[in-house]
Amino acid sequence: MSVKHGLLALLAEAPRHGYQLKTDFEHRTGGSWAINIGQVYTTLSRLERDGLVELAGSDGDRNDYRITNTGREQLSEWFVTPVVPDAPPRDELMIKVLLAVAANDVDVTHLLQRQRTASVEQLQAYTRRKAQTDPKQDLAFLLMLDALIFRTEAEIRWLDASEARLRDAAAKVVGNGEGGQR
Repeated sequence: MSVKHGLLALLAEAPRHGYQLKTDFEHRTGGSWAINIGQVYTTLSRLERDGLVELAGSDGDRNDYRITNTGREQLSEWFVTPVVPDAPPRDELMIKVLLAVAANDVDVTHLLQRQRTASVEQLQAYTRRKAQTDPKQDLAFLLMLDALIFRTEAEIRWLDASEARLRDAAAKVVGNGEGGQR
């Protein structure tokens, strides 16, 4: 999600000033995305320049902004357009494992097992937090926790599959060395 579209979504509900946008953005994203107030004002400036928002009023200390019809059209287009990444996201764990596989002095199985333990602990923490959350008060936070839980479960499955693939590859190497069979 871009900050631009997040601010447009908030302004589609009601005019707001910069600090309101910052706090509402952070609340609506379940606290998963802290935004710098400077970024809010820089984005508002660009949105105003592009005709997507306009000044709704000022009390001298702060300016309130509202979305324009052009901004609503762009926001509607964003909401109906599926998110399809152009490239896989940068994944530090995957990169770490791939580099470990290429290194001669790293016990990749041990790395995978330690990561799996950490990932299971993280999954348990997310699950505990989810059980403590009030669905009437924190729907956005619950949706975020669901996403984190599902991603962590997928990570654990990938770690298990990677370990199985390494075992299979090692067995083939041993099989080739003993009898030359593939």
